[in-house]
Amino acid sequence: MTATLDGAPPTAPLARATCGAWLGFAGVMGATVMDLLDSTVVGVAAPAIRADLGGSYATMQWMAAGYTLALAVLLLVGGRLGDMFGRRRMLLVGVAGFTAVSLLCALAWNPEVLAGARIAQGAFGAVMLPQGFGLLRDIFPPHQMAKAWGLFGPVMGIGAVVGPIVGGLLLEADVLGTGWRMVFLVNIPIGIVSYALAARHLPTVAPVAAGSRLDLPGVALAAAGTVLLIFPLVQGHELGWPGWTIAMMIAAVPVFAAFARRQLRLTRRGRTPLIEPSIFGKRSYVAGVGFAVVFLAAMGAMFTVGVMLQIGLGFSPMQASLTMAPWAGGAVIGSIIAGTMTARLGRLLLHIGLVLMGAGVIGLVAAYQLAGVELGFLALALPLLVGGTGMGMIFVPMFDIILSGVGDHETGSASGALGALEQFGMTLGVAILGTVFFTIVGPVPTPQAALAAGSVTALVTLGLVALAFVIAFAMPRRATAHAHG
Repeated sequence: MTATLDGAPPTAPLARATCGAWLGFAGVMGATVMDLLDSTVVGVAAPAIRADLGGSYATMQWMAAGYTLALAVLLLVGGRLGDMFGRRRMLLVGVAGFTAVSLLCALAWNPEVLAGARIAQGAFGAVMLPQGFGLLRDIFPPHQMAKAWGLFGPVMGIGAVVGPIVGGLLLEADVLGTGWRMVFLVNIPIGIVSYALAARHLPTVAPVAAGSRLDLPGVALAAAGTVLLIFPLVQGHELGWPGWTIAMMIAAVPVFAAFARRQLRLTRRGRTPLIEPSIFGKRSYVAGVGFAVVFLAAMGAMFTVGVMLQIGLGFSPMQASLTMAPWAGGAVIGSIIAGTMTARLGRLLLHIGLVLMGAGVIGLVAAYQLAGVELGFLALALPLLVGGTGMGMIFVPMFDIILSGVGDHETGSASGALGALEQFGMTLGVAILGTVFFTIVGPVPTPQAALAAGSVTALVTLGLVALAFVIAFAMPRRATAHAHG
């Protein structure tokens, strides 16, 4: 039985969520925001970090890539730990560790220490992130889940695009002379408040897999497969795509196959697998994961827009961030629209959002062609606003639809796998679109070459949006009531 916030059993199954429930929800959201900011903000701060600490370009790249890789490798483990020891407990462990390591990042005295601390950040992020989806079920009665998702989805969507803007503002402000260190110090108050709210207001619910053992061989196989797949995607372009990077990605296939066979074998023997194979028998989940991967890959277009503005047209990081602000503004608008329409429109919102994203991408191509080297805020504002609105409309219903048919005992596995595949989708998008862009722009970027590269990259993005549009038809028309198995 799920306990109420004061420890007493619920008096009615459809009791309304209390103020304490929303405060606990705020603690979960704070943890999510910290991750979303840290997954993107370092890209803006990296040049300033290198100017201060020194180090090679490869070390600078690993300040961002190390976080992504550690997060992707350990998300499945984090989800299973929540099942074994309790979602509330593991969220608190993750938030405390993430906050402490953020302080270490801010105090780093050389680039190697910072790169190592970033990997530790990713590891703690993998512990705290998968707990959020399950905790929403622990906090809210089923009839209020739509309202919770209506807030959770937009924050994830907006957080994914405002990181560079926040990073630019913090660097420009140079608070108390802290420079780049403030992009990590900002996590300290967020982490402390999130921990306090979560510790005080989240209910303690019995773990769904208490007493089970962590499948360590499965962890090793999943980690090996993830590294084989993600590492070459992160580093491939920088290294010129040598043959061994392609071989690594191919080698990931039999490793993941061995992992899947092991999980099935453990399930048949009545032992606890790292991931519940049953989730891949649910059409809504499988189709939703495929949709999420392609959709998040398409969001990699924002990476190439920012790069084009800076290396092609000479924008500063701050100028580029502010020029792209309409995308974040559109995400807010789309989220508000979707929050009021999700229950009525369901899956149709995904299709409407994708149409708007596609229109925004076409608008970017038109802006590149018409404005040319005079490209600026006014030319980009409308396409970015329209595309961002579409993105915001998708984030609100997407997670609810994907996880709608997943039972309580599957939530940790489903959340961990979804999170890992989201990281893969974002990394895949940056790898594909970044490779297309840098191949066309050449070793010595000119404004004309950057605009041409941006146009071709936008057309590839349009193809990803169209693919997501098709996949969405395999998802349920609307989110069903959450299972509790």
